[in-house]
Amino acid sequence: MLTGPQILLSAIVLAALALVMSGRVRADLVALLVLLALPVAQLVTPAEALAGLSNPAILTLVGLFMLSHALEESGAAQKLASAMRRAGGQSEARLVLLFMGAGAVLSLAMNNVAAGAVLLPVAIQVADDSGVPASRLLIPLSFGTMVGGMATYFTTANIVISGVLVSSGLPGLGMADFLPTGGLIALGCIAGMVWLGRRLLPRRPSVGQEAGAASLSRALAQTYQLDERLWEMRLLPTSRLADQPISASGIGHELGLMIIAIWRNHHAILNPDPAELLRPGDYLLIMGREDRVKELQTWGFALGRDPDSRWAQQLTVDLTEVIIPPRSQIIGQSLQGLRFRDKYGLTCVALWREGRSYRTDVSKFRLQVGDALLMVGNPARIARISRDPDFLVMRSAHQARPRRPEKMGVVLAVTLMALLASVLELAPISLAMLGGALAVVLLGGLDMDDAYRAVEWRVLFLIAGFLPLSTALINTGLAESIGGTLVSVFGSLGALGFASGVFLVAMAITQVVGSQVAALIIAPIAVASAQQLGISPQTIGLAAAIGCSAAFLTPMSHAVNVLMMGPGGYRPGDFPRVGALMLAITFGM
Repeated sequence: MLTGPQILLSAIVLAALALVMSGRVRADLVALLVLLALPVAQLVTPAEALAGLSNPAILTLVGLFMLSHALEESGAAQKLASAMRRAGGQSEARLVLLFMGAGAVLSLAMNNVAAGAVLLPVAIQVADDSGVPASRLLIPLSFGTMVGGMATYFTTANIVISGVLVSSGLPGLGMADFLPTGGLIALGCIAGMVWLGRRLLPRRPSVGQEAGAASLSRALAQTYQLDERLWEMRLLPTSRLADQPISASGIGHELGLMIIAIWRNHHAILNPDPAELLRPGDYLLIMGREDRVKELQTWGFALGRDPDSRWAQQLTVDLTEVIIPPRSQIIGQSLQGLRFRDKYGLTCVALWREGRSYRTDVSKFRLQVGDALLMVGNPARIARISRDPDFLVMRSAHQARPRRPEKMGVVLAVTLMALLASVLELAPISLAMLGGALAVVLLGGLDMDDAYRAVEWRVLFLIAGFLPLSTALINTGLAESIGGTLVSVFGSLGALGFASGVFLVAMAITQVVGSQVAALIIAPIAVASAQQLGISPQTIGLAAAIGCSAAFLTPMSHAVNVLMMGPGGYRPGDFPRVGALMLAITFGM
């Protein structure tokens, strides 16, 4: 029978999970609401509610985010990516091995999302060069970062679970605890992906290619479903729109069509100004519905779709894919609200989100992490947007160059020393990571503004807000009660069977609410149940941590999966088909 405080806490937990799963309220906002609700309900003291902000796990993550960004800024991670490009060749099996392995290696010292973001543009370029579809490489890359995260302390879920152990008065987990088990799992999953998993991957066209405006690359047209949407029109001398400005033509506000470019006297006018006059003989590249284009023909335009036309031969624009990364400051805003076209001089012609292409009113969509935007425009304008950290440009020719390549040696040396200090327990891990980050700043590998920007504050407030929930689960005895249920279900299976049960529970929660929230929920329950059985809490905590990293079955369970969705042209069903194999290997190891 549950007590009054346990019932109240259960209601708060269920309400929080429902809000997180609905997607209508941001998870970090839900966490802060929980932080306020727990002391008001007298389930934790005000000091316990605020303790999450000073928790060593928070300081560890701050240092890790900064060091990860310094590795990007110095070009150290890109150096590895360039070596992979040279070694990859055209062998699909070799490329799968390289990208999954590289994702795992980078995740040993970098934040998983940062590792995925560094390697994503390289994978797209290698896919273009090798003829291997990006859809065959990006799920292995994403899963590689996850299995690499199982082998290191420096993964958010691992840091959180270790922190809960320490806050319970028990020894925490360290690098030496994760590396043997996680390393074995990583090797097994990589081998399984190369030999069998890649046969389960979808084969879809790659995206982010360069092409002539009137003859869009077949891959882009199929991926974004642009067929019958991009048109070449010639303005006839008899048209009533001849010598009229675009703003007065009615093409936009009456027909809902978009003029992407004008070809006039061997000169390309990309993203023409509304005041631009339409001249007889102009060729217009127009985006819109077929019925509207047919109506435009009655206004004095001739239709041409000849792939050998002057558009294809003489006007080449860059078509590039731009991804919204997790740290972007424009998440939740629309391109229209950002005045994107005025600021960057590029036109967004399609958006790919969660396996679906959108081509109507794209500028009005509120942007989400992982959205893939298909842009068309001048190469110089694309090069400009590549320097904005709020966007991740896929084409390697336009990717931003490392800002501090001369500091690569310094950054690598400091990062290595911080890792060694952590592994050898020369200093607390939180101080080692934060000290390493500050050393990089002092030595010029990163400036403080960039260091602050590198920190994923949403993640920190998510953890700081939900950490008191773990305390409340312990204070009210609810963790012990739920742990007792786990003991009754899995306790008779012995220590190994019980650890397997905890792994499965943690993995199931992760698929629904993500690894960070899952870690905060499962950690106190796992510790309490281990103590009831007399099993090492560290062993059960390790099983729970690995389960929280096994985010293989849904794209929404991990930010790296979300990041790969658009560039790979994936649908939600693609992940469980391959992820089930990875889960079986992880469980079996």
